[in-house]
Amino acid sequence: MRFHLAIAAALIVTPALSAQQVAQQPTPDRVALERQLQERTAQVTRQRLGLNDSQMQQLERVNGRFAPQLSTIATRERETRRQLRQEMMAGEQANQARVSGLIETSLSLQKQRIALIEAEQKELGTFLTPVQRARYIALQAQFRNRAEQLYRQGPRGGMRRNRPGSGKPR
Repeated sequence: MRFHLAIAAALIVTPALSAQQVAQQPTPDRVALERQLQERTAQVTRQRLGLNDSQMQQLERVNGRFAPQLSTIATRERETRRQLRQEMMAGEQANQARVSGLIETSLSLQKQRIALIEAEQKELGTFLTPVQRARYIALQAQFRNRAEQLYRQGPRGGMRRNRPGSGKPR
């Protein structure tokens, strides 16, 4: 099952690798863990949304179509934010034109992500009820939050990174 949560699988299973490295280095353990996560995700989704077999198949098709695009945009958004943070660390010496370009890129990516989500929701609306769609949105958020939580904990359960200067976990 190719849920948006395949992103979560990559975060959970291989936190030290970038998205490109993950795609290039699938280990048997990683593949097995991703498969287990995807199967469990499918079970939870089916149960919480009350989906029948036909709806599950349709959901798999929709996710198979939208998840790769959303994953690519998410990766590009993270990289853009990283570059912007890096540039801003230069303080008054920050390259104004570069910061401007990164802001424009960020806004463009956000628009692309929203357009994809709107298209996905329109398609989901052809076989899911509005209540199922709302539950699905909430479920996706829960999975993303949990994946981020696990990513921050890192492979040994300790905090992975902190925000500079905040003293709070990221």
